[in-house]
Amino acid sequence: MAEKFMSMRNLKFLLYEVFDAASLTRYDDYGAYDRKMLDMVLQAAWELAQGILWPHFQEMDRDPPELAGDVVKVHSSVRDVLRTFGEGGWIAMTVPEELDGQQLPQIIADACHFIFCSANYSAAVYPGLCDGAARLIENFGSQALYDAFVPHMRGGRWQGTMALTEPEAGSSLADIVTTAEPTDEGYYRIQGQKIFISGGDHDGVENIVHLMLAKIKGAPAGVKGISLFVVPKKRISETGDLVSNDVVTSGIFHKLGYRGCPIAQLSMGDKEDCRGYLVGEPHNGLRYMFQMMNESRIGVGIGAAAIATAAYYAALEYATIRKQGRMIHEKDPSLPPVPIIQHPDVKRMLLFQRAVVEGSLSLLLQCSQYVDLKRVGSDEETEAYALLLDLLTPVAKSYPSENGILSISQGLQCLGGSGYCDDYPLEQYYRDARIHPIHEGTTGIQGQDLLGRKVMMKGGKAFKLYGEEVRKTISKAVGEERLQIQTRALEEALVLVEEVTAHLKGVAAKGDADKFLADATLYLELFGIVAIAWQWLKQGIVMVKGIDGAASEKEKNFYQGKLYALRFFFAYELPKTAGLARRLMNGDGLTVEMQEAFFKD
Repeated sequence: MAEKFMSMRNLKFLLYEVFDAASLTRYDDYGAYDRKMLDMVLQAAWELAQGILWPHFQEMDRDPPELAGDVVKVHSSVRDVLRTFGEGGWIAMTVPEELDGQQLPQIIADACHFIFCSANYSAAVYPGLCDGAARLIENFGSQALYDAFVPHMRGGRWQGTMALTEPEAGSSLADIVTTAEPTDEGYYRIQGQKIFISGGDHDGVENIVHLMLAKIKGAPAGVKGISLFVVPKKRISETGDLVSNDVVTSGIFHKLGYRGCPIAQLSMGDKEDCRGYLVGEPHNGLRYMFQMMNESRIGVGIGAAAIATAAYYAALEYATIRKQGRMIHEKDPSLPPVPIIQHPDVKRMLLFQRAVVEGSLSLLLQCSQYVDLKRVGSDEETEAYALLLDLLTPVAKSYPSENGILSISQGLQCLGGSGYCDDYPLEQYYRDARIHPIHEGTTGIQGQDLLGRKVMMKGGKAFKLYGEEVRKTISKAVGEERLQIQTRALEEALVLVEEVTAHLKGVAAKGDADKFLADATLYLELFGIVAIAWQWLKQGIVMVKGIDGAASEKEKNFYQGKLYALRFFFAYELPKTAGLARRLMNGDGLTVEMQEAFFKD
């Protein structure tokens, strides 16, 4: 297994040199911290990842969960991970101090999550799910629900989940059929099935707490009739004991990757005794759940970038050790073979990986910064940051997810045949990463969300704000001679996105919704490439100053390496926007007009 799974130096470069995370400590909300304390948190996260996550990375894949009778058995480390995270406050990193949380800036909490996911994605999912589910109860549930469930979830003793998907509904939540029948005893009787529930059942905790969508009998049709419930596997009896709540794990799914965390199929109410507890107001469940879902989408992007980062360092280590062939200009066969990292094509593959993972992480931390600024800003600033975050969420979820797979594929290619074998971790990274374009909304859904909702909302205000943000970066880079090519290229690419967006808005204005959204995924791809270019230029402004002021050769090499990755992205990736724009401006409706019958023999 590789010696390194992420770069703390690059993470701190982004946090402190690009996003100035330490400046957040000037605000009252984060006044309990200073730069030294933030560094201590990051160091503790790294030690935790190194100590209890990384050692079990391959074991959890090779010893996946099993359904034995009515118990899902998981790797023995899961219980230790959850308890350690709970006792250390890692499941309450951003929770306010008055709720016994750490009240860390979101950008630092997300940096820690990135460290954990780089070390062992499957293991990191368990506490992450607890955090998200607990936050829903904190924000929308009653004090009684909070007291009954949240301390156990934050303490790592009970697992939290998000139970949305059903066998016949999939991503179309309007079609869910799980029902909730009110009683006069303060609870609802739940009946139905849920599938693909991450962490949906396991023996690493005492209880599982599902945040579940269901429809109260007689509710309005569609999404307007969805409510949110707390549905525990075991409920608390009148005597304070945990007793069965008529929630049965009817199966677990055997997956391509991400095998360390079980994905369960649940059956509720077979004995007509499954009790659910309403969260908030009836028929507002989807609105509540979208809070967790949007946070989860950023989390998916972090997980994707983290796995691709670990794969990059595994490929890099191999490329520096593996010797094969000679340089093309060398004609003497008696010369010794060289490390493959010296071959230009291997450098190209490594540069592609670095350009993707470090650009992705920058965009994700940009979103994290918006969360923090939204919290501490004025009313006007809060609205602007909220709009920017909404706009960028589908991009931050999908770009690392889709391009992370391509990045890992290039890492696997660096290893040649060895990369295809489980002697090295690349094949596991490749399998683990394939989930990210699927869960928390497929890439197609993210495309429709970006183009159909986020770009159009409030008369295009979010899109306009985004353009202003990118142009602020361009203005800062204009005076730097070493970035002139990239600065002009980003300006041209941004104009291209604006032209494509205006064209597609025109299609929408004509009432042709099918053609408008038919290629929304391509629009998302175009938007994503430009967003990552923006982030690279933002980093570039800092890089060139770092090169000039580097105090050591090692530091100078760090900045030079990043500058080459920036140049690679602008030279190899940004030009792809031209082809995407041509397709999006065509409007021939090819995929709309294609008929089902034409696919058949």
